Order: sequence, then C-alpha cells, then structure tokens
Amino acid sequence: MEVTTAPAKPQFSAAAQAEIQRIIKRYPEDRKKSALLPLLHIAQAEFGGWVSPEVQDLVAETLGLKPIEVYEVSSFYTMFNLKPVGKHVLEICRTGPCMLRGSDELTENLERITGAKVGETSPDGMFTIKMVECLAACGFAPVVQVREKYYESLETPEAVDAMLTELRSMVHRPLLPWEEQQTNA
Repeated sequence: MEVTTAPAKPQFSAAAQAEIQRIIKRYPEDRKKSALLPLLHIAQAEFGGWVSPEVQDLVAETLGLKPIEVYEVSSFYTMFNLKPVGKHVLEICRTGPCMLRGSDELTENLERITGAKVGETSPDGMFTIKMVECLAACGFAPVVQVREKYYESLETPEAVDAMLTELRSMVHRPLLPWEEQQTNA
C-alpha cells in the first residue's frame, strides 16, 4: 500500500508575516478586511505569482474573514492570478489609445514569439500573456506592464525584442518589497 500525504497547508514566510502584521495594524480592529488587497498582493508574490484556493483560504484565515469574501475580491480584480503563471506576466493594455497605436499587432507578435496565446503561458514557462484595461500611459502606447515596470512605445519589433531580452536575462525573481526593507536595514 502506497502512503500518500496531504499537500502541506501554505504558510507565509516570517518576513511576509511581519509585513502582514504591519499592514493590519494600519486599520482599526473591526476593519481588518480593509487589509485584504495588500494581503492578496503579498500572497500572490509569496506563492509563485498566483493565489490558489488554498492561499486565498490562508488570507481569509489571517484576516478572520469567510473564504468567499476573499474569493469575491480575488476573482473581481484582474491583477490577481487565479491559476499558475509564467515567470513574467505580460499585461497588454487593450483600451482605445493602445489599440489605435498597435496593441492588437503587439499582441499577435507576442503570441507568435512566445508561443502562448492570450490567457496562456509559454511552453518554456517564461511568459504569460494577459489583456488588461487601461494602464494610464496613453501617450506611450502601446504599453505592456510586467510587475511594477511599464514597457512603453512597443510599436516596433526592436522595442519588443529589447523588452523580451531584458526579461529573459533576469536570472532571479525581483526582491519582494518586505525583503527590500530587510536588506536595507
């Protein structure tokens, strides 16, 4: 008989827990739900770029919420990934100004180069392509956001190649904000 074990329940790292407590303290005791968005961001960063149902349950438990309260929020906002994603999520603006400046062609080009369609991850696990609403950089359209960085004026193949080359060259994941605070202290 083969022995199987249940997957380990996700737990936040000590650094993330400290950051979570710092955030929760911003709000009155009876308003802890106000910390939901920042905690979902921490959870997504901490657990591989997406929030699984188990991770959402952990966030609910941390804030003393019902799991459905977390599911409602995480499924509403496109900034939260509900399935595994590649190392880099290419968020392509799909609103009018970007479309007028070539976001449709940019999307087709990225699909061709990466081998992933919109909503999918490339076979090498490097890129996930995602369409998003306005990124508020209309003057520099078409625009792609990857984490906190904007790649602007991507209307030429050279600009797209430069973006992808930069992203492919990143060996390590970026430091998480609470990790940066610890290294600078």
